[in-house]
Amino acid sequence: MVNINELNNLDVSALEQKAKSLKNELFTLKFSKLTGQVKDTSLHRKLRVAIAQTLTVLKVKQNLATPSKNK
Repeated sequence: MVNINELNNLDVSALEQKAKSLKNELFTLKFSKLTGQVKDTSLHRKLRVAIAQTLTVLKVKQNLATPSKNK
């Protein structure tokens, strides 16, 4: 679903947009699951993993952009 190498090539604003769109997709999937319209039940887990990967890359990039005060 989401490739780590593709995420590393995105900038911070694109990563934030990607995370937001994945969260919206997960939200709609939850309602679809309640109404019984979901055929691929593993999509829920795949979306959660994709969100976690996107947010991890985003945090790393944000930490690299701001200098640490402890150095």
